[in-house]
Amino acid sequence: MSTYRREHYLAKLRPFYNDSGLIKVITGIRRCGKSSLLITVLNELFEQGIPETNLIYLNLDRREYRNVTTPDQLDQLIEQAMSNAYGAGLRYLFIDEVQNVKGFETVINGWREEGNCSIFITGSNSYLLSGELATKLTGRYIKLEMFTLSFQEYLGMRNFLNKPEIPVSQAFRDYLTYGGFPKSLEYDDPDAKAAYIQDVIGQIFNKDITAHKKVRNRDTFTRVQDYLINNFAAPTNLSGIIAYLKHSEGISIKRETLASYVRLLESAKILYKCPRFDLKSRKSLRGGEKYYLADPGIRFARNTDTRVSYGPSLENALYTHLRSKGYDVSVGTIGKLECDFIVRKRNQYAYIQVSMSVQDPQVEEREYRPFSKLADGYPKYLFTLDPLPLQRDGVRHLNLMEFLQKRRRYRLRLNINNGDYVVWRAGCADASHALRRRQALRLRT
Repeated sequence: MSTYRREHYLAKLRPFYNDSGLIKVITGIRRCGKSSLLITVLNELFEQGIPETNLIYLNLDRREYRNVTTPDQLDQLIEQAMSNAYGAGLRYLFIDEVQNVKGFETVINGWREEGNCSIFITGSNSYLLSGELATKLTGRYIKLEMFTLSFQEYLGMRNFLNKPEIPVSQAFRDYLTYGGFPKSLEYDDPDAKAAYIQDVIGQIFNKDITAHKKVRNRDTFTRVQDYLINNFAAPTNLSGIIAYLKHSEGISIKRETLASYVRLLESAKILYKCPRFDLKSRKSLRGGEKYYLADPGIRFARNTDTRVSYGPSLENALYTHLRSKGYDVSVGTIGKLECDFIVRKRNQYAYIQVSMSVQDPQVEEREYRPFSKLADGYPKYLFTLDPLPLQRDGVRHLNLMEFLQKRRRYRLRLNINNGDYVVWRAGCADASHALRRRQALRLRT
């Protein structure tokens, strides 16, 4: 079976292909490409000479496995599949949507304990690692979180599907509008794209949300969901949502109920919470956090207005890109000022502002003002869509579309060298570029 290769994720998994002691756990929103990733791994192993009989793939969302709901039934299914693995050497077990079986953890751990089996499992919500698997398998699993297509992958998959060639700027606008659910690229009609994504959201509600918590008032839950989707990338607090629902929608909701609804949307990976981080105390703050969409297409599918709101959309695209690279991302608070993102990995930091353009002098001053309050020497970035980036005050101004496309192969790093940094292009050979390499900023993407 031919599938589009998500090389970024494959590179993270390859070192563990033959490790029978670690369970490979792949999470992400439904239809982000987890099943295709498993198929790609399976194909790579087959190409390496692993006998087909030793490659066992079970998708628990398939109709023939709809009655596999208990640990004993899952164990029996695996036992039956394993009995056909008569080839010599390590066996490879792939189980898709394993969270469909409540109590799967004991079964999976048991097969891991037996050895001679490399196990890969996927799940569509955070409950996958909230129970026994996390407690019983401490140090015995690795987690890989998948996102929908990045812009670079979006362009790659368009080529894979033999879509007509279009200007990159048009592709970027389409990406910010319709999003990166892989299968949605197969549809050219916007209404078909919207219908597909609506179906995905419906599956998430029915399979990932109500399976773990009964939602008594589905209409109120939907209103809360729509509010957060429509206000993505904006500072949010529970009191503000309660006030909006009461005065604009005529709905009264308890704070505890609202908080549980928000957690459900996070757990189902429709939304990602970006907490606030105080730069003075170096501590996370409560309230005023932002929520970003797992995919831009979610907003498109839930709205009749298909116009791109570039400010929040650009933030969202960069947020998911950074998260997919393994960075912790927070909203920065600098006194009364806000820095769009603080990117962290261990004790290394970088500061980021995002704007559609800073060609207006007032906008330029607004975007640079938070940077003027930062004196710790960590790297500072300004991302816009301006064709001719402006360099000032030690801030690196980059074109976001080019950065996400990686046309110039930007390589960013977090830690700095004597407070001096630049961004360099891979593959350059002249002396000035070589100097930039030695001075390169260390925020790797």
